[in-house]
Amino acid sequence: MYGGDLFVEPKNLLIAGDIGGTKTNLALYSLESGPKSPLRRSQYPSASYENLEDMVSEFLMLSNDKVTCAVFGVAGPVDGHLARITNLPWVIDAKRISSRLGFTYTALLNDLEALASGISLLDEPDLRELNSGEPSTEGPIAVIAPGTGLGQAYLTWDGARYRAHASEGGHADFAPRNALEMALLEHLLERHDHVSYEHVCSGNGILNIYTFLRDRGNHLEPAWFAKEFETAPDRTALIVRTALDAAQTCELCRETLRIFVSILGAETGNVALKFMPAGGVFLGGGIPPRILAALEGEEFLASFFSKGRMTHVLTRIPVHVILATDTPLMGAAGHGMDLMGRKEIIP
Repeated sequence: MYGGDLFVEPKNLLIAGDIGGTKTNLALYSLESGPKSPLRRSQYPSASYENLEDMVSEFLMLSNDKVTCAVFGVAGPVDGHLARITNLPWVIDAKRISSRLGFTYTALLNDLEALASGISLLDEPDLRELNSGEPSTEGPIAVIAPGTGLGQAYLTWDGARYRAHASEGGHADFAPRNALEMALLEHLLERHDHVSYEHVCSGNGILNIYTFLRDRGNHLEPAWFAKEFETAPDRTALIVRTALDAAQTCELCRETLRIFVSILGAETGNVALKFMPAGGVFLGGGIPPRILAALEGEEFLASFFSKGRMTHVLTRIPVHVILATDTPLMGAAGHGMDLMGRKEIIP
């Protein structure tokens, strides 16, 4: 976080951003509008810009609004006023952004910290329940979000409200559970020095699983699909769409999605054991809403619960899918508004 030693007046406008490796969402808010009602918003292809400042500058040119504050959730680790995007060659410098664009302060949050901050703003239609469990209103909350990468975070209750904490748990070592997953690990170790859950539990992970199964030869790649796959602008989306389409016949795609869902269930269970989130586990990111039908099948919860003598612990933990794709943006906006509303001095 960066800025001068002064108060931020509620009348000032705020820019919030959800900065991802694939796309970036920017939105303009006022304190009066609240974090769920942006005054305007735009989406940009992240890789088309050399840095975040150029993108935000373009967003600001759309109007003459006087913006003094900015909060960005970024897909990568945050170290003070600096952040590196994991799947994009950007270094984001909050001081540089404030200086170039004239903001009073700029705050950087890990994208999962922003997502987690937005959970308390969600309503019932924004969520889909996978396991009812035995929820606690003040218990810890865990978040796992497969998208371009695999993000993880958690929230703790401080006696008055939930506070979000970032992690890089998605880069923990992938632990196979059966012979097929061991073969998948061996396949990936031939290509990477380190194989994390992100390698098998993300958009790129779906591609890795598909390639492994195709090369293994247990499921043939249909000629019609191979042709589409070769030219598809988003191969992950093609695999998922084909796997979920009952009218299509591609067992290779279906098996890819089945394994992905199984691994996601297992890692969600791992996260639950680590944080004991009596307040629930929430699945965010771009992938879960797109594969909701698969997540509501037997595979996900079977893997989630399969923790030996700890299975009974997992059955008590609520599990929800976040359907509101703008939750990280709301969380970033809410974080900024909380500072503005309480008139905190920005260090």
